[in-house]
Amino acid sequence: MSSGPLVAADRPDPVPGRGEVLLKVRVCGVCRTDLHLAEGDLTPRHAGVIPGHEVVGEVIGQGPGAARFGIGERVGVAWLGGTCGACRFCLRGQENLCLSPTFTGWDRDGGYAELITAAENFAYRIPETFSDEEAAPLLCAGIIGYRALTRAELPIGGRLGIYGFGGSAHLAAQIALYRGARVYVMTRSAQARALALDLGATFAGGAEEQPPDPLDAAILFAPAGGLVPVALRALDRGGTLAVAGIHLSDIPSLHYADELFEERQLRSVTANTRADGEEFFRIAAEIPLRPTTVAYPFEAADRALRDLAEDRITGAAVLHMDAT
Repeated sequence: MSSGPLVAADRPDPVPGRGEVLLKVRVCGVCRTDLHLAEGDLTPRHAGVIPGHEVVGEVIGQGPGAARFGIGERVGVAWLGGTCGACRFCLRGQENLCLSPTFTGWDRDGGYAELITAAENFAYRIPETFSDEEAAPLLCAGIIGYRALTRAELPIGGRLGIYGFGGSAHLAAQIALYRGARVYVMTRSAQARALALDLGATFAGGAEEQPPDPLDAAILFAPAGGLVPVALRALDRGGTLAVAGIHLSDIPSLHYADELFEERQLRSVTANTRADGEEFFRIAAEIPLRPTTVAYPFEAADRALRDLAEDRITGAAVLHMDAT
């Protein structure tokens, strides 16, 4: 019997539709968005939806017209599962803002399962340098962290502040460091602070601690709206704060003179485009990124979510479907 919000159940095997592939799931990352869905911060799009959107699997079937991937090929499935392709945002290359998007593990069943179907045009080839377990968090934590880093407009050699240091943050930090930035991490987890310093961060302090130097850019990964004014006050003139999460608690009142004046900017991050994903995987293999992961058997998905909620995971949790 489940001791958490997930319920084990048998479902008929999914059948791939036109342009879709059928995957045997090898591993699936555990993302904070899954936790928001399980805890009710995000309302399920339909009853009994299967979560999970950091899926690494093997192609075992093809729907009509599907020819991009061969049988036996390793494929990654991410959060953005489909777009309309016809709205004003899709037509101008901003498909992350599509008016009728489909999200894996929210609109359509995700990877906390043995089998999954996916639109082949929204799946990714995974560089061979990454194992299945390493690849899983790249499919959301990595891609979203990369988009957040882009939205933060960090100048070359600049000072980047990171608030919260979980799966996405520790990957974005590696990209920033690779590009010559100095990274300042503020997080409540002592283990996460130790990881940040081990990766090469200049500073690691408490979640509301002011960094020793003004920041050129910052990313808020923690879903805590109370940190928004804290991070804005840490920015230098002209700095940008990007909020990376799909869910954020309420932001307290902002004081214009202290937190926004002198051209400081506050931006959100919404999903990603496939171009973001392809570019991210190229950079990830070039560095190469080294995700810090914690493995769980498939049957322990509830425990993984609890550990994530209680900050007991350093890096990213990954479910192994063949574990016993």
